[in-house]
Amino acid sequence: MHRTIHRFGLLVIGVFMISGCAAAWVGGSALVAGSGTYLYLSGDMKTDYYHSFDATWTACQKTVADMRGVNVQPYKEIGNGRIAAVINDEKVRIDVTYKAKNLTTVTIRVGLLGNELSSQMIHDRISDNLGRK
Repeated sequence: MHRTIHRFGLLVIGVFMISGCAAAWVGGSALVAGSGTYLYLSGDMKTDYYHSFDATWTACQKTVADMRGVNVQPYKEIGNGRIAAVINDEKVRIDVTYKAKNLTTVTIRVGLLGNELSSQMIHDRISDNLGRK
């Protein structure tokens, strides 16, 4: 049994190495940094947007509305905010954090354990909404 698990782990690491992504195990969680600017760690996908905090916050709200989010609970302070919602029957949490004048970090978690594909899709929509301004 242990031999099978060991081989599977080596296979997964080999796939990451062949695909050009760097993989590291941190506390039992996979950290994958590909060619883009997204960081996926322990179920959270994080990226920086080169826009003001307010513009990014507005783009995040528009994204949740466009995706027909329900039970939306926005919470905003100076320099940070969080939008909790349910989109397509999954809980979504979007954290927006001010870093600099035109630099804002957005962290997305979909579901209890995280969903990389759904998080990527939400980031893409936020980016599209920022590009329309």
